Amino acid sequence: MTIPARDALETLWSGLSLPADALPNLLIEGEEPVLPSSFAIGTAAAVSIGAAGLAAAEIFARRGGARQAVAISMRDAAIEFRSERYLRVGGGEAPELWDPIAGLYPCGDGGFVRLHTNFAHHRAGVVRILGCEDTKEAVAEALLRWKALDFETAASEAGMVVAALRSKAEWDATPQARALAAEPLIAIDRIGDAPPTPLPPGRRPLEGLRVLELARIIAGPVAGRVLAAHGAEVLQISAPHLPQIDTTVIDNGRGKRTARLDLRHEADRAQLKALAASGDVFLQSYRPGALAARGFGAEELAAERPPAAPGIVHASLSAYGFSGPWAMKRGFDSLTQTTTGINRDEADAAGQATPRALPAQALDHAGGTLLALGIMAALLRRAEEGGSWRVRVSLARTGLWLRSLGRVENGFSAPDPKLEDVQDRIEQSESGYGKLTAVRHAARLAETPAYWDGPAMPLGSHAPQWQ
Repeated sequence: MTIPARDALETLWSGLSLPADALPNLLIEGEEPVLPSSFAIGTAAAVSIGAAGLAAAEIFARRGGARQAVAISMRDAAIEFRSERYLRVGGGEAPELWDPIAGLYPCGDGGFVRLHTNFAHHRAGVVRILGCEDTKEAVAEALLRWKALDFETAASEAGMVVAALRSKAEWDATPQARALAAEPLIAIDRIGDAPPTPLPPGRRPLEGLRVLELARIIAGPVAGRVLAAHGAEVLQISAPHLPQIDTTVIDNGRGKRTARLDLRHEADRAQLKALAASGDVFLQSYRPGALAARGFGAEELAAERPPAAPGIVHASLSAYGFSGPWAMKRGFDSLTQTTTGINRDEADAAGQATPRALPAQALDHAGGTLLALGIMAALLRRAEEGGSWRVRVSLARTGLWLRSLGRVENGFSAPDPKLEDVQDRIEQSESGYGKLTAVRHAARLAETPAYWDGPAMPLGSHAPQWQ
């Protein structure tokens, strides 16, 4: 049985110390199942996106705007959790999301491993460890000579991204699972002093707030996309040498400006420091410690705020949490599903032997949306209490939250919605890539409708400066 969406919302909202009197303003419509899964993906989508919309409405009210109703449909939210699947570019298909070698493979001991090879150096590293040709067939044959956990260990030690399949019980017995269970779903900590800074009146909830986004793929960029939907100025920073996945760049680029800086160079680091000093939010989803090593850790940025300036909100998203032996480990949604038992549980519920992935990158989308929610909660604290704040979310902890919502009876009876089935949720817009067909934001705010003010543009299309 699943937890009622209303109960899940109230637990999430109260855990962030947000005002209980705002909760009646959010209406959640629909019921499970909305996607073919034994997990409550529709509930997770509606609660996270709805809560983020309600937080935006609360910020709008605190800055002098009208109190407003917020509504979210479970179906609409689940469709947004699959937004990259419905993207179309220039009248044709979107660029391929997955590298041909990526995916699930059996190993010689009867176990499985999932490979994430969308970045060329990750693919090359896996092939190098296996000592085989760079083809899917050769990789499959080579993995039959490995034990699953041994290959996971070897790949991790080489800095690659590989996950061995575990059952829930096997995952729960690991030191990382025990460390993760002690972490909050959304961690918000005060990390510096600064004066309270009430938000001035604005036409949209996050209007005038500046967000620096240093993130790739889905989860981190989704957080920026949610903030942009409610009016924040989001400046996405990338570097020419870092690989990207075109589909997710385009889908998550709506409403943002995009500039390039190479943090290997001192001048570019200085430019990013200047942007952070005059920004409100620093949002990053690189491997824990990677940006801190360049001088962009949470405590350092908080300490460098100009005198009498508002504090900064430093938001981070990781794969496996912020404590425990895997805290520094690279990972992605698909790998986290595999190693934490979700793929095995989904297969068992479907009555199949082969591990089964969720019908959405649900940990990415939920994790990114929860991070945006945490950022808005921190902005409310900054306005009233002052200070600089650190917000942290992880994919694996988000997976624990998804589990806590319960399992859906007859979940696989739900159809798998194709593009033609979701036309009521689709918008078309011009962009730097041509005409886009893409999913609209699911939260409906009565007074300040969510939308992306600006087209998706190729990376580096703008100068690295605030508007």
